[in-house]
Amino acid sequence: MALPRRLKAPPTTWQRDVDVVVIGSGAAGLSAALAVRPVRSVLVVTKDVLEAGSTQWAQGGLAGVLDPADSTENHVRDTLVAGAGLCDEDVVRTLVEEAPASIRYLMRLGAAFDPSHDPVPRPGLDIDIALTREGGHSHDRIVHSGGDRSGAEVQRTLEESALGAGVDVMNHTFALDLVMGARDPERVAGVRVARTDVDGVVTSVGTITASAVVIASGGYGQVFASTSNPPAVTGDGIAMALRAGLAVRDLEFVQFHPTVLWRGPGARGQQALVSEAVRGEGAILYDAAGVRVMAGVHPQEDLAPRDVVSAAISARMAEAPGGVDDHVFLDATHLGARFHERFPSITAACREIGIEPATERIPVAPAAHYSCGGLTARLDGTTAMRGLFAVGEVTSTGVHGANRLASNSLTESIVSGTRLGRDLAWELPDRVAPAADVDEPTAGALLDPVRSRELRTAMSRHVGVVRDESGLAMALGATGSLARSASGDVAPSRESWEATNLLTIARAVVTAALARTESRGCHRRSDHPATDPAWVRHLSIGLDAVGDLDVATTPGP
Repeated sequence: MALPRRLKAPPTTWQRDVDVVVIGSGAAGLSAALAVRPVRSVLVVTKDVLEAGSTQWAQGGLAGVLDPADSTENHVRDTLVAGAGLCDEDVVRTLVEEAPASIRYLMRLGAAFDPSHDPVPRPGLDIDIALTREGGHSHDRIVHSGGDRSGAEVQRTLEESALGAGVDVMNHTFALDLVMGARDPERVAGVRVARTDVDGVVTSVGTITASAVVIASGGYGQVFASTSNPPAVTGDGIAMALRAGLAVRDLEFVQFHPTVLWRGPGARGQQALVSEAVRGEGAILYDAAGVRVMAGVHPQEDLAPRDVVSAAISARMAEAPGGVDDHVFLDATHLGARFHERFPSITAACREIGIEPATERIPVAPAAHYSCGGLTARLDGTTAMRGLFAVGEVTSTGVHGANRLASNSLTESIVSGTRLGRDLAWELPDRVAPAADVDEPTAGALLDPVRSRELRTAMSRHVGVVRDESGLAMALGATGSLARSASGDVAPSRESWEATNLLTIARAVVTAALARTESRGCHRRSDHPATDPAWVRHLSIGLDAVGDLDVATTPGP
C-alpha cells in the first residue's frame, strides 16, 4: 500500500540560511543547539512551542553512576540485561562513562536536582544529591528534580541556557520534508517547513538551507490511543527520514510504561504517568482481587524491567481477577503524607480522578511510552545520509536495544546532543545547493485527521503490549484501508500532516512487528512466546520509490 514520498504543501515563498537547523526542542535538540551555538548560527524549529515535547513531561530522572558504591560495570550490565541482546555494548559503555559528567554539566547550567535527605551522607559522594532506584537498576543512581518533575527542570535549564546563548527559535513551524542536494540527491541541503498559526492553519511555506540538519523530534507515542506522550509526539522525524529514502530500524520495540494512571475505559490520548520511582520507593502492584502481580514473576519483582512488568500486568488483566480486566492497582499507602512531598505531580493527577494516593491504591495500566527504535545513528548523531544528523528518542543508537532501561533516555539525550553540537562547532559538513524544484508546490494524498482516532484505536487494540499474527494482520488491514482513503482533496495543515505521518509510522511498526517472529524485550508475541537466538538481529524498514515498505534484517551487535 503506497505511502506518500512527500507531504502535500503550498509553494515556497521564503528562504532562510543558517549553519545548523535543529528540528525539535526537547533535551536532545536543545543540547545540540546549545553546544554548537558559541561558534555557529543555529535555528531550532518546533511545530508548537519549545516545551511541547516529551522532555517536559518526564517524571523519571537521569541515570548516572555518582555513588562510589556503584560502578560503570553495574550500569552497563543493567542496561544490557534490559536491552535483551540488541544493545551495542561499546555504545552503552560510552554513554555510561559520560553520564556522570552530563549530570554535573546540567548542574553547572543551573539545574536544581533534589538534595539528599539521608541522615548520613553516602561515603565518597562529593555532591549533595539524592540518588534513587528505578526498575531494572541494581543500584541507586537516578537523579531527580522536584520529586517527579525532572523533565520540566531539564527543559527549563536547557531552554534558558540556549536562548541566553543566542539560539534562534522558530515556533509553530512544521518540518515537512528534507531538501536534497541539486547535484547530489543523496545529500541533505536543508529542510522545507510550513509556518502555522496556533490552530495549525498554514500561513506560509519556506525553505531553510543549512550545512547540517539535525532531527531531534522525538518518538511516536501518539500512534496509540493511550500513551504517556504529549499530543505533539507524532513520529514526524522518522516519517520524514523514510520519505527521504533513509531506512529506520527496530520500530517494533515500543516500550509500554507499566503504570500509567487509569482514568476509565473511555480515556484516550495523553495519560498521566505514575513514575517508576513510586515503585522505587516501595510501592507494590496488586490485582483487583488483592493478589500481588509481580510476586514470583521476576527476581526484582515490582522493580523488574518495564517490559517484564507490563507483560505481567497485561497477563493478569486478561484473567480478569475480581471482574476487572482493564487495570490493576499500585499501593503506595505506606508512604502516607510523604507521597505528596515526593510526588507532587502524581498526587495532583490522582486527586483529579478522586484518588488520594496517601490512603488509597492507585488504578494503573500499561500505555505506550517510549520508542526504542528509530533512525540508525551513532551516539554523536551521525546517520548514513550526509548532512543529516539525529539525536534523542528519534534514533536507534544501540543504547536501548529491545527495551530501554529506566532513566537512560534523558541521559542519552544530553550526552548525544552535546557530543553532536561540539562536533558541529568544530567542523561543519560541506554546504550543497538545494534541488531546483525546492520552491514548487508539492502534491499528494493526505490522511483526513478525523481518521486518526480510528488509526490509534487499531494500533492499541492489535499492536499493544502482547501481539499475535492475527491481530497484527488486522492492524495491517486497517492501516491499508486508511492509506487507500488518503486523498489529494485533504487540505494541508498541521493536523493532516500529523495524521499522515502517524499512518506512515503505524504501517512501519506493524510491518516490523509481523516480521519479528519471536518475543524479545518490549516486543511480545503470544504466538511466538520464546526469545529466538536467530533473531539477535535488527529489522530495517525502508520506503521505496513508489511508496511501499521494504523489510530487511541486519546483524545484531
